[in-house]
Order: sequence, then structure tokens, then C-alpha cells
Amino acid sequence: MVSTARMDNDFSLDSFLEETHKDYEQTQRDLKEIDILIKQSAAEVERLAQRNSQVTSYTRQLQTNFETLPREDIKEAYEALNDVQQRLFTMRGQLEKLQSDQRNLERLAEFQRKLIELSGGSAMLPKFGRRSGTAEQPNVIRVIQTEEAVRQGLVRKMHDSVASSISNFILQAEICQRFFDVNPDRARTELNALKSSAGATFSNVKDFIFDLRPMMLDDLGVIPTLRRYAESFQEKNGVPVPVTVTGVERRLESHIEVTVFRNVQELLQNAMNHAQASQIQVQVDMGSDQVTAVVEDNGSGFNVEDALGSGNKTIGLATLRERTEMLGGALNIQSNLGQGTRVEFLIPITEEERFGGSSY
Repeated sequence: MVSTARMDNDFSLDSFLEETHKDYEQTQRDLKEIDILIKQSAAEVERLAQRNSQVTSYTRQLQTNFETLPREDIKEAYEALNDVQQRLFTMRGQLEKLQSDQRNLERLAEFQRKLIELSGGSAMLPKFGRRSGTAEQPNVIRVIQTEEAVRQGLVRKMHDSVASSISNFILQAEICQRFFDVNPDRARTELNALKSSAGATFSNVKDFIFDLRPMMLDDLGVIPTLRRYAESFQEKNGVPVPVTVTGVERRLESHIEVTVFRNVQELLQNAMNHAQASQIQVQVDMGSDQVTAVVEDNGSGFNVEDALGSGNKTIGLATLRERTEMLGGALNIQSNLGQGTRVEFLIPITEEERFGGSSY
């Protein structure tokens, strides 16, 4: 009996060492890959920094001939400056993120190495260098991809709306300044245009902040926030989104409320942007031990296996499912080409939440 137990223990230890060794090798490969990405990103940052200096210098030269140059030439110069600055900002953020991922992987590799040594398997360690790639587990890779997709989306929004509008503000303000004394009527016209642009930009910024993190989600909870978002969605897209709620409306833990809101938000955007739906409805059931939400549309539909397949580069639905499952929930997608889409997800509510949630 003792001999058999010892054999089982040896077998378990060998299996553990083998798996840890494989993970360690993968981490080393990832470190090598991330080292290459960091070098490429650093080179791009340097190139964009030089380009930024050149465009800034050119823009300053234009200011000396402001009154004689066509407005379109001035506008193009400011837009070029804004574009290179946004790209430089994005690349610097990407470089910092890669460097942070590299440090995390190095700590992971060191932990794996020590674990193998303590388990008596130091002879199995490969003689790799310390630096290499991105992430060791599929979940971590997905999280990093999601973070980067969110960052890129935010940068695009900032560039397409806010940043370009601010560039126009600068141009219009300088035109007003030039014409105040020589042509008051022109200055007044430009000021009115500037006021209209500022109002539109302010509205865009409010929408941007709401998409980023609605303050009412913290103040009022997920159900009022979903209703407000549905109203805003209808105003913007012309598609009504009725929100039906059953069960006891109450506050939930913050991470649950955020997940429910983000899931519904993403599904509504998918229905509008990808499925071209004309009818969308949202149902939320606040059960005693779980919250369930359904988003259904009459859009173009899609092949579910293709959308969730490992080769699919889009991460929307796959990430949505993973985000839900990380909270112990589940997500079900029903869709066919030309037949619309129905997505249902549920998230369990803990014992504390079941009895501690406050009603609205």
C-alpha cells in the first residue's frame, strides 16, 4: 500500500512538473514576442515624435501668414497636427501597456522557475533568456485584447469627435481674433459658428462620458441606467428599445450592475451597427438568486459558430461570454442569417446580495 501511494505521488508530481515546465516555456516564448513588439512600438513612437516636431514647426510658420493663406490650407495644417499628436498619444499608450505586460510576464516566469526548482525539477528548466511575449493563458490574452480594443475605441471617438472639434475651435477663434477690428461682421459670423460647434461638441462629450462610465449607474443602479440608455439610443438611432423589467427592482453589487449594463449596451450596439435591426427589445428579470437579461432584434442575424470560432478576429461576443462566465454566469446566443438574434445571459446573485440589496 505504501509503495502504491508513493508511486501515485511520484506520478502526480511528475505531471505537475511537466505542466509547469510547459507553461514556463510558453511564457518564455511570449516574452520573446513582446520584446519584438516593444522594439517596434518604440521605433514608431520615435518616428511620430519627429513628425510631430516637423508639423508643429510648419504650423507656427503658417501663423505668420495667417491673413493671406486660404482657410482650407490652415485647417488642413491644424488637422494634420492633431492627427499626428493623436497617433503619438496612442502609440505611447500602447508602448506603456506592452512594457507593463512584459513586467508581469517576467514576474510570472520567475515564479514558475522558482516553483519548478522547489519541486525538484530544476534540471528541466530550459536555458531561455528572460524577455519574450504577451500572455500565457487564453483568459489573460482575451482580457488584454479587450483592454486594447476599448482603448482603441476611446481613441477613435476622441479623435473623430472631440479632438477634431477642438482643432476647429482653435482655427475659428484665431479667425475671430484677426477680424475683430477689420471686419466685425465676419468676426460675428465666426463667433456664431464657434458657439454652435461648442454646443455640438458638448453634447458629444456628454454621450462619450455616458458610454465610458454612466454616473447614474453608481447613483441609481442598473435598471434606471438601462432605461436612460435605451431612451438615448432611440434618440440617436431612431429605433425604439422597450425595456421590460420583472422581479424586484433593487440595487446589486457594483460589478454585477456594470456587467449587466455593459452586456446590454454592447448587444444594442451590435444590433444597430452590424445587424441593421429596426426592432430591438430588452427584458430583465431580477430574480431572487440571479439576474437574467434578454436582448432580441430582427436584424440580419449571423452564424453563431463562426462568430464565436477561435479564428474569428472580432472579440465582441466571445468577450461578452467570457465576462459573464467570470462571474459564474452563462450566455446563450440564438441566431441565423436573415432571422434576427436573441441573446440571453444570466448572472447569479450571492447570498449577501440576495438579502442585502436595496429596492429603488
